[in-house]
Amino acid sequence: MKHEVASMNTKKSMAAALRRAMEKKTFSKITVSEIIAECGVNRKTFYYHFQDIYALLKWMLEQDAIEVVKKFDLIEDYESAIIFVMDYVEENQHIINCAYDSIGHDQVKSFFYSDFVALADNLISSAEERIGLSLEKEYKKFLVRFYTEALSGMLMDWIKDRKKYDRNYIVKSISDTIRVSLVETIKTYGKAQD
Repeated sequence: MKHEVASMNTKKSMAAALRRAMEKKTFSKITVSEIIAECGVNRKTFYYHFQDIYALLKWMLEQDAIEVVKKFDLIEDYESAIIFVMDYVEENQHIINCAYDSIGHDQVKSFFYSDFVALADNLISSAEERIGLSLEKEYKKFLVRFYTEALSGMLMDWIKDRKKYDRNYIVKSISDTIRVSLVETIKTYGKAQD
């Protein structure tokens, strides 16, 4: 247990160093050497925890936002989860913009994508359970991809140009669309659970 706590503290220290560095310069200009010097760890320790600086960024973003979102009851409270993510983006605008400007749309989207897959899968599974119907496995995979692409695409558009997209409209539209389309899709294509 002590090793796990020490490992988590080391990761948090490196993430904090990355966060501070991103306040001063673009992500592409930040080096592993800077991170380890500020944390007082060696290069081997860095690579024990992270494959590269991109993995550290992904871990930092996940710890900050996505892991917390996973704790929401996404059927009852998915709107709050969407608002939470948007609040996070606004509060950490310099970090998100730094990453977006340095590594581009597709790379930032990929950081969120696997977590959004898990969120979409959880959302659909919870809806199936509450409605009492199950979707065919392949169709459920399709829906997970569909909702993941929609959520991550809308988030990325909003990140790119927050002035162009009204936040409240996006939240309401996503919530309404999920509520109506997911329930109707499961009712239409679902089969009684065993």
